[in-house]
Amino acid sequence: MRDPRGNREPRGGRYGHRGTDGRARPARGPARGPARSPGHAARIGVCLASAAVLAVAGTGWLAGHWIGDGLTTSRALDALREKAPRKLDDSVNVLLIGLDSRKDMNGRDLPREFVQEELHAGSSGIGGYNTNTLILMHIPAGGGRVTAFSIPRDDYVAVAGGRGEHKIKEAYGIAKAEAEDRLAAEGVRGAELEHRSREAGRETTLATVQDFLGVPIDHFAEVNLLGFYDIAKVLQPIPVCLRHAVRDHYSGADFPAGRQELDARQSLAFVRQRHGLVNGDLDRTHRQQAFLSSVMHKLTSQGAWGDLDKLEGLLDVVKKDVVLDDQWDLLDFAQQVPNLTGGNAEFHTLPIAGFANRKGEAVNLVDPERIRGIVRAMTDHRRAPEPAPSAAPAPTLPADASSITVEVRNASGAPGAAAAESRALAALGYTPGRIANAPSATATTVTYGDRADAAARHIAARLGTDPLRDSAVPARHVVVTLGTAPRTPRPEGDTSARPVVQDANGRMPDDAFHGRAVRMGGVTCVD
Repeated sequence: MRDPRGNREPRGGRYGHRGTDGRARPARGPARGPARSPGHAARIGVCLASAAVLAVAGTGWLAGHWIGDGLTTSRALDALREKAPRKLDDSVNVLLIGLDSRKDMNGRDLPREFVQEELHAGSSGIGGYNTNTLILMHIPAGGGRVTAFSIPRDDYVAVAGGRGEHKIKEAYGIAKAEAEDRLAAEGVRGAELEHRSREAGRETTLATVQDFLGVPIDHFAEVNLLGFYDIAKVLQPIPVCLRHAVRDHYSGADFPAGRQELDARQSLAFVRQRHGLVNGDLDRTHRQQAFLSSVMHKLTSQGAWGDLDKLEGLLDVVKKDVVLDDQWDLLDFAQQVPNLTGGNAEFHTLPIAGFANRKGEAVNLVDPERIRGIVRAMTDHRRAPEPAPSAAPAPTLPADASSITVEVRNASGAPGAAAAESRALAALGYTPGRIANAPSATATTVTYGDRADAAARHIAARLGTDPLRDSAVPARHVVVTLGTAPRTPRPEGDTSARPVVQDANGRMPDDAFHGRAVRMGGVTCVD
């Protein structure tokens, strides 16, 4: 398959394209163990579908020919392997990356007409190198239920390499830009500059996600924007289901309620839409998960595995639009395909703790320790479910309350709510700070700076939430943002931070994630 310019892309090698001899290199194996941008979850379908293709056709010429010829590979994981958290079994964690770039593998802009008219994705100059889809897929040792975690793209996290806090989607672009400046100063030019700076972006993204989730990454696949369109073209029409009719001129989404089938252009609009959805980006994440489930359902239920033209088309997309780590044995991974297509896989959206404005941008506040607790609890199969914690004293008013300044922001829309809360906190002994309105938000949040942790725990317990440390908050300051959701103070004996507790069957509580899980292997109705 060719790109819209009619050019084939270079593949393989040190920077995911060519070796020093200019020849494409296949991925190495065997493996050590068993994506407000368009269509990233469908791009992930490229990776999963291609692995299944190789499993089905693996005994004949097709698999041997395609595995050994022209895969684009990367060594970005090499720098992480020694620093990775220790794993207790032979399970495998795969990070699936959807790269929001309107450029080809060599850094050239995709044709303007193609981006605007066919992809309905604005101009070739927007999007940058954000990783707007990040999904960690956990495959248990010896098979079993596959668990996938979607990371919301605006989660505000520490970016690896001491680069400070940013939206997690920006880690790739920040590192790529740094590397590009350095390499350009050394005289590197053209496609080689693009390849090597993208490799730096991959390394930083992988390290940031590994640190954030607290589990090792064994393999990864990166898929670009064009990959979504290409896979949808091969498989169209693709079945989806909507609970409500939608119309959004930003994405081009214009669909009735109910089950329907989409072509490639409509598929792109379906997974791009965030305007008009109650939870914006978070609801779009569920769209992406449901779309991926529909892709795998169609491949299985409609006999696409037996269609040689579709098989070759899918594999052509993999070679053209997908970057894989050079240690990934796709045939080994393909043994898990029956779980992915048969409903034995679930997608979860990791929770956020609230919304805020940082560096002039809207971000998701997160509790990294709670996130790590959830992911570890669901991926450490050697550990029994944790018992409920014993009661601990509720946080009490700190002795130095008067030295803590508390700002209160009203995101609830209720007139006078911030002023009333500020007066109540002042009556307890805290020093009143700035009172202001804030953009509407559902959750109430409590963030704090240095030397204000005890006060933050006490105030958060009053409001029925968990405190979050935030480097943007000054020392000895606490910021309260009142949301629209009802607030229930924590009872006596409750701990200040909600623990991660599974039931007897190892299942997480319903409120551990954002929204309902999406089970693979069927057509799931979404908003």
